[in-house]
Amino acid sequence: MTKRKRKLKKSFKLLMVLLVLGVVAIGLVFTYTKKFNNNDKDKANNENVPAPVKELKIVNLDSKTRPIAVMINNHDKARPYHSGLQEAYIVYEIIVEGGYTRYMALYKDVNLDAIGSVRSSRHYFLDYALENDAIYVHWGWSNKAQEDISTLGVNNINGLNYENVYFYRDKSLNVSMEHTGYTKTEMINKAISKLGYRNTSSKDLLLNYSVDEINLKDMEGSKVANKVNIPYSGITTTSYEYDSNAKVYKRFVNGKEHVDYVTKKQYTAKNIIVYNVSNHVLNGDVKGRQDIDNLGSGNGYFISEGYAVPITWEKKSRTSQTVYKYLNGEEIKVNDGNTFIQIQPSTKITTIA
Repeated sequence: MTKRKRKLKKSFKLLMVLLVLGVVAIGLVFTYTKKFNNNDKDKANNENVPAPVKELKIVNLDSKTRPIAVMINNHDKARPYHSGLQEAYIVYEIIVEGGYTRYMALYKDVNLDAIGSVRSSRHYFLDYALENDAIYVHWGWSNKAQEDISTLGVNNINGLNYENVYFYRDKSLNVSMEHTGYTKTEMINKAISKLGYRNTSSKDLLLNYSVDEINLKDMEGSKVANKVNIPYSGITTTSYEYDSNAKVYKRFVNGKEHVDYVTKKQYTAKNIIVYNVSNHVLNGDVKGRQDIDNLGSGNGYFISEGYAVPITWEKKSRTSQTVYKYLNGEEIKVNDGNTFIQIQPSTKITTIA
């Protein structure tokens, strides 16, 4: 091979190398530019996409369904057979005769096959059915409750009138008959329709709910609330222990886990409101049935997610809603979850630790 041919061959190889390098460089520039442009597009798209809207889980704020309020037996013989309390969005607990308490559980837009055991009415529970515009469900009544239901025009469904129609007895339970009465939401809805009761409500919910976690830690008067003890009498004490993993309070009665008969799970509360009112025996009531001084105002605690803050409460009339406020005068907001409202005798003291 001549010197000239060798030189041409060498130049050709160099040219090919330069050509390959050029193609590679162009490819890299194209890839980088495309990635850069895509990143810009993705960023622009992300900026235009709104953050997902959080929805409240405990109740549907847009629902106009009228609540139902069910009287629940809390005698020690009935307690092992409690059913459906966890699905209530609010549960009231108040003293009755003999040092026992009863619950009134509020339900809205749920479907339950067992609620109970259902027990008889006491007149002051009507105040809390009325403040929620709820249809009142009970099995029997005291004389005063019967009188007030009529006087106040309370829409009610009474198991005395509708056993085996809108109520049933679980005869498999090894307890006295008065502890065996139950109902279900399907039955209650049929009763509402049959009795011609209004099944929608325009009344605001009793409580203000927050989809974002409420931090009570830094509020005025805040204190740690890992354990809450609420005595009602010498035979009935409600208590709670905070589960920091689940962010709920586990419920106990007289030191024992409060468990649902159907699900076998311990009841829990997301929020607890506790305050005191005075109580006394109704004049002339030989059975010791109670009356409570629940109209007016006073102090209490709102407890949620491991902390308690002092609050005030005010109820102006039997039909008006109880208003709960922080010490700064602002109405409280509760966390997304169920609430137990513990209305405790004024002679007893709640301890929080």
